Amino acid sequence: MILRRNVLAVALMAAAVFSTVQCKKDGVNSDGKSQTENIEKGEDFSSLEKAREGMQYSIFVFPDGKKDSAMKAFQAQFDTLQQYNILAINRLDKKHISNADTLVVPNKFEQDFRAYSPFPFKMEILRDVPKFVVFSYPVQAFAVYEKGDLKKWGPTSLGRKDKPTTAGLHFTNWKKELHQSTVKDEWMLPYNFNIENEEGIGWHEYDLPGYPASHSCLRLLHNDAVWMYDFAEQWILDKDGNTPIAKGTPVLVYGDYNWDGPKIWKQLAKNPKITNISEQDLAAQIQPYKAEILKEQENRATVIKTTPESEIEGKMPAK
Repeated sequence: MILRRNVLAVALMAAAVFSTVQCKKDGVNSDGKSQTENIEKGEDFSSLEKAREGMQYSIFVFPDGKKDSAMKAFQAQFDTLQQYNILAINRLDKKHISNADTLVVPNKFEQDFRAYSPFPFKMEILRDVPKFVVFSYPVQAFAVYEKGDLKKWGPTSLGRKDKPTTAGLHFTNWKKELHQSTVKDEWMLPYNFNIENEEGIGWHEYDLPGYPASHSCLRLLHNDAVWMYDFAEQWILDKDGNTPIAKGTPVLVYGDYNWDGPKIWKQLAKNPKITNISEQDLAAQIQPYKAEILKEQENRATVIKTTPESEIEGKMPAK
């Protein structure tokens, strides 16, 4: 009887080993899901979701007549990185901190700035899109997605009321590390990445005063402009350098800014979720352009396969 039990135990162990090996051979993990399914899930955002869910904000006040002393207190209370993050949340650069009468300040400082993101961490509608950039007029912020996962977000200053940034779908074209503005010669635009060639619109480093102030372009902080300069892909021109034969990274600009109301991010202390954009709402903005995005994506892949590597260079048209 004991011998029979031992034989049965050995048989069961062998079956379990065979099952485990077979699962690995067939690309199935112990949880019953294929390796492909797990890979497609992308990044695990559970810790960031938890951090954002518990985020609260307070108000730091710069009283009239006491701004200098308040500034010293601000600089003493927060280190350099914390100050940078606070200003970014308030859509400001360091140069324009004097513009602020108040600043919203998070109750805790996370290593990953994405914990403060108003954008969804995951976008299933973008799972088959390698790279995607979106700018929101209402919250004056941008986000970068890779295959539906949020890789980066940051503040922006879009076009002012009389010179709005063109809404809708764009694609990145050419880039230049230091570009002279076509509007004013004295405007030098670092890390410029064009998204509308004929209109001369692009994103680049420039002042962030805490509201939409640009001449149609999409202003970024220095660190964000440098990162975006390396991230996005340029268009591909024909061998004569005159005609685009493949577009770059898709870029969506959407929404309307509340010109007459309070800045929405200034209300975070009362409602920490007031700037949050749901996946459903953002997907509704993307959906009308999804077919075009995939079409241009497929065309680019074909062009890259059939074009000599030496000719794949994004640049301004020769004419």
